[in-house]
Amino acid sequence: MPDAFTVLWTHDTCRSLRKGGRVGERPPVAYSGVHQSLPAWSTAKAGDEVYALHVNRCEVFVVSRMRIVDRERGECCGAARATWQDPAFPGHDAWWMLGAGGCGAEAVHVEGTPVRFDQRIPGELLGQLTWRNQRGKVRGLKYLVDGRLERSVSLQGFYRLTPESADELAELVGP
Repeated sequence: MPDAFTVLWTHDTCRSLRKGGRVGERPPVAYSGVHQSLPAWSTAKAGDEVYALHVNRCEVFVVSRMRIVDRERGECCGAARATWQDPAFPGHDAWWMLGAGGCGAEAVHVEGTPVRFDQRIPGELLGQLTWRNQRGKVRGLKYLVDGRLERSVSLQGFYRLTPESADELAELVGP
């Protein structure tokens, strides 16, 4: 059974998606990194789903649901950098804002739902969402007050959802 994860997209990332005209388009790629400048998607594999989340004014939104296709650098990525000044993934220039320039960035090819900023996760559902680590320990969100997320620190990173929470988000986002 595939796993499901969440990743937090920052205000800068989401602003760049809007400015770049990517709203309504399906992301073909996202990026994983080895440095804290990018979330590490190292535990995810082909077939897993990733929910890109955004926090705005204490509300949490699902920006896109992405199913991982592969984690290999393909021809679509373009030529590898010859120098540090070259673009890392020239074939995916339109989606650079998802982390192409991050330290140690690796392309993760995905099939994503269209980028949108209006799919709010209701406050009551936020209180029910849970994540589990590799040792099986389950946790919920911290800093949740009256259905509003006061601080986004517990979403910052790349985290595995429990199967029940993955089902809840899948139902919210739809087919």
